[in-house]
Amino acid sequence: MSQDKKTILIVAGEASGDLHGAYLAQALKKLNPEIKLCGAGGSLMQNSEVEIYYNFVDLAVVGFWEVLKNLRKFKTIFKFLSQKLDEIHPDAVILIDYPGFNLRFAREVKKRNIKLIYYIGPQIWAWGGKRIKLIKNLVDKMIVIFKFEEGLYKAHGIDVTFVGHPLLDIVKPSSTKTELLKKYALSPNKKTIALLPGSREVEVERHLPLMLKTAQLIAKKNPAVQFVVSQAPNLSEDFFSSLLSSFQLPASSFKNSYDCLELADFVLVASGTATLETAILEKPMAIIYKTSFLTWLIAKPQIKIPYIGLVNVVAGEKIVPEFIQYGACPRRIAQKVLDLLGNPRKQEEIGENLRKVREKLGQPGAADRAAKTILSLL
Repeated sequence: MSQDKKTILIVAGEASGDLHGAYLAQALKKLNPEIKLCGAGGSLMQNSEVEIYYNFVDLAVVGFWEVLKNLRKFKTIFKFLSQKLDEIHPDAVILIDYPGFNLRFAREVKKRNIKLIYYIGPQIWAWGGKRIKLIKNLVDKMIVIFKFEEGLYKAHGIDVTFVGHPLLDIVKPSSTKTELLKKYALSPNKKTIALLPGSREVEVERHLPLMLKTAQLIAKKNPAVQFVVSQAPNLSEDFFSSLLSSFQLPASSFKNSYDCLELADFVLVASGTATLETAILEKPMAIIYKTSFLTWLIAKPQIKIPYIGLVNVVAGEKIVPEFIQYGACPRRIAQKVLDLLGNPRKQEEIGENLRKVREKLGQPGAADRAAKTILSLL
C-alpha cells in the first residue's frame, strides 16, 4: 500500500471528543490530503472529511446509570465497529478520550495487530489508575495534552508524547467584550455572569436549574448584574428554552460559548473541558458538578485527587472554588460569587493563577504536532 493511501479509523465520544477529532482530522488532511479518515464521532468530524459510521455525540450519556440504560446501544456500536476493523483493515486506529468504550474497543484493535494510538487519554491521575497497565499492554502510542501526564506514562514504560492542549487554538471569541456588549444590547455598567451548564442534556438538566436558582439569589442581593447562558449547539431549542422559562430571570442565551465567556466578569461552569476554556480566557469562576446518586456513590471512593476541576488539577492547588454534588447549594454558591465580585484584589489573584494555568497548557499547534506524530508512526 502506498504512503498516500493510508486509512485511519478514529473513535471519539462526546462533544469535546468530536471537537478535538475534527481539528486532528484537519491537521492530518493538511499533511496528507490522500489519507482516508473514518470512524465514530459527530458532525464536526464529519465536516472535517471523516466518514462517520456512527454519531456518538447524539448518544451523549454520562454516568454509570445512564450507561447501563444504554448498554444495548453500546454493544451494537461496539460490534459494528469491530466488524469495520475486519472490513476496511485500517493502518491505524486513533482513540480520543471516552475510556469506558475506547479501552474495551482497544482490545479488539490489539487482536487484529493494528497500530493503536490514544489521543487525549483517560484521566488515570484522577481515578481508574489500574487502567495504566491495560494501556501499556494495548496502546502503541499515547499522545497527551497535559505535561504532567507525560511523566506519569513514561514512569510506566509507555511510549508517550506531550503535544500541548488543543484548546489553545480553539478558544477564540468572535469579537471583543465591548463590541459584544453593544451587539447584544447588554449594559456595560453591570457585572455580567455567564452560566455554562454543560453540553449533554442530562448534565444541563442537573446544572442549569441549580445555576438559575443561584443567579436569582445573586440578582436579589446585587441588582447591578446581568446573566448570559451558554447553550450547546447539539441541544434542542425546545429543551433549553423550557428550562430557562421556568425561572423568572432575564438571561440571554448564546450558542457561541466563547462569546458567552468573553462577555463575563464571572462564570458558573460545569466541571469538565469548559473550565479550561474559561481559564484560557482568564475569567474568574466557580466550578459546579452534580451527577446521579448511583454514579456518585460508585465514583466517589475511586477519586484519588482532592478536587475535580481541571483548572485546579493543572494548577496543582485549588485556585477556584468547587461546589460538587451535595455541596452544590444555591445559597452557598451565590454567597461565594457575591464575595468574589466584591473583592477586586481576590479577582486579580485568581486571574494571575489562571494565567499560570494557561502557560502550563503548552503552546498553540497541538493538533498539528499530534498529526505529525501519528503520520510518523505510519
